[in-house]
Amino acid sequence: MSGALAAFWAGAFGSWDVFTGDTLGRAVPLILIGLGFTLAFRAGAINIGGEGQFYAGAIAAVAIGLHVSTLAPPLALVVVLVAAALAGAVWIVVPVWLRLRFGVLEVISTLLLNFVAESLVSLMVEGPLQEHTHIYPQSDPIAASARLPFLPGTRLHLGFAIAVVAAAVLAWTFARSVWGFRLLATGLGPRAAAVSGRIGTARVTAVALLLSGALAGLAGGVEVSGVSYALYLNLSPGYGFTAIAVALLARGRPLLIVVSGVLFGALESGALAMQRDAGVPAVAVYVIEALVIVAVLLADQAARRARARLVEDGA
Repeated sequence: MSGALAAFWAGAFGSWDVFTGDTLGRAVPLILIGLGFTLAFRAGAINIGGEGQFYAGAIAAVAIGLHVSTLAPPLALVVVLVAAALAGAVWIVVPVWLRLRFGVLEVISTLLLNFVAESLVSLMVEGPLQEHTHIYPQSDPIAASARLPFLPGTRLHLGFAIAVVAAAVLAWTFARSVWGFRLLATGLGPRAAAVSGRIGTARVTAVALLLSGALAGLAGGVEVSGVSYALYLNLSPGYGFTAIAVALLARGRPLLIVVSGVLFGALESGALAMQRDAGVPAVAVYVIEALVIVAVLLADQAARRARARLVEDGA
């Protein structure tokens, strides 16, 4: 047991390079997808398709990144990341339309599109985007000008800074902007928001879902331009689903999602080290993640009951 825990600690926090390159590197897509889930959830929608939108963004990033070698590095990188975000937004257009036109729950449609996206990746790496020798099921590396630079003194790419800035912007939007209020009103009571507040709840929900998909697509673009530099099968180890737990653990607070994402990044990095060095299956980390979530939910429930008792006693 002590050997497994030592391996876990070394794999997550063993050195500055390990922490920045592995733990924080794995946290980036979790943070971005978690922010997207939170944005949709704020408006009363549940986007379970982060995994598919992540893959859509990765496909777009590679498709564009292979052909931007003639562009200057800043411009090439911006083009690739914007393409990834747009691809993620496009991937959720059908669920948005189905919800607005026929009332189909986006929980179902976004979930099913995850499987379509995984199949599309397989098609791409064995077809139009397969590497030039046509031997391996992966793409060629993207152009060097389309790759994210590393932060000084670390093995961590600039994507982490992008994720933190996105969290800060979303936190400000929720707390300070009129649109953030409309999101909250739509999520808490769409009928009341439409009748009393004269808020276009359908439009607010649609925009929230599209931006949610864009953030997940951006996560795919960041993973390609900052880590893998290519597209291949199983590029995501389940980021789209783990990010939901990240968002729920943070209770939808954007800045806490950064902290929660780092925690889950550490759990996953440590799990791989445990499997490699101590022979403990990496899937054991999912048990730990579940226990963490249950503990937080129980603590939250206990705090709510304590507050309710204080209110009753005061009355």
